Amino acid sequence: MSSLLTNSTAMTALQTLRSVSSQLSTTQTRISTGQRVSTASDNAAYWSIATSMRADNAALSAVSDSLGLSAATVDTEYTALTTVIGDKDSGLTKLQSLLVEAKTAGIDRSKIQADVTQIQQQMKATASAATFNGINWLSTSATTPTTFSLVSSYSRVGGTPTIGSITVTTANYSLYTSTQTGILDTAGSTSPSINTMSISALTDSAADQTTLDGYIAQVTAGINSVASAAANLGAVKNRLSTNTDFVKSLMDSVDRGIGQLVDADMNQESTRLSALQVQQQLGVQALSIANNSSQSILSLFR
Repeated sequence: MSSLLTNSTAMTALQTLRSVSSQLSTTQTRISTGQRVSTASDNAAYWSIATSMRADNAALSAVSDSLGLSAATVDTEYTALTTVIGDKDSGLTKLQSLLVEAKTAGIDRSKIQADVTQIQQQMKATASAATFNGINWLSTSATTPTTFSLVSSYSRVGGTPTIGSITVTTANYSLYTSTQTGILDTAGSTSPSINTMSISALTDSAADQTTLDGYIAQVTAGINSVASAAANLGAVKNRLSTNTDFVKSLMDSVDRGIGQLVDADMNQESTRLSALQVQQQLGVQALSIANNSSQSILSLFR
């Protein structure tokens, strides 16, 4: 039957057009955002997982920054330690050779002491200058923490986050302390510290020669201790570098995982957009034809 009040054909065409327009709007949103899940209403489960993973990635980014800061601190302390060890012209190595030279009979030890004093002052200045971001492990005060925790990793299992760290014990690297217990300012039971030893008053006597032997042994032990401290920092430096590479790789993996969950396939969306645009045009034409069918009723009353 032909009805003026109820046009079922137009209603069907309108319903189809609304469906096509809704799908077209969704596709356009995906194309503009690049995501097929951009809000919780798109897919609540995937959106929740992606949001948590983005938060994890932000934490990993902070860990990466912290690793960079820690690496710079360790590098500063390591550089200062190797400078204190020195070579044939500086540092403990030069100090050792000067003390061996002082064993020579008849040598003017007061002139050698002038070089010794300069080396002592230079080593102390080097340790004092080994400061990065307000942190100095080589020349410490009463307020310097006994340990430092260098953030190295972040992980989350369920709702429980875990932050890994590398613990650095300050006493292992202290050359000078406020209580004179560092590697270079600790005095022996019968001998001064490396920082204060003086040979200007020593003579060729057997007792003074024995004293010189003790000084040489003390400096040799100091070289070994500083070298051991530098080796430990070198190991920490390598660990920080390895962790930095791992954290960056992990961040990339998390980004890829998020992409698999929420990113739109642009090839698919492009094809879908073209199809929906054609369907929309056909829907408009179908609705127009359905609406014009009412005009045929007028011919019945001519």
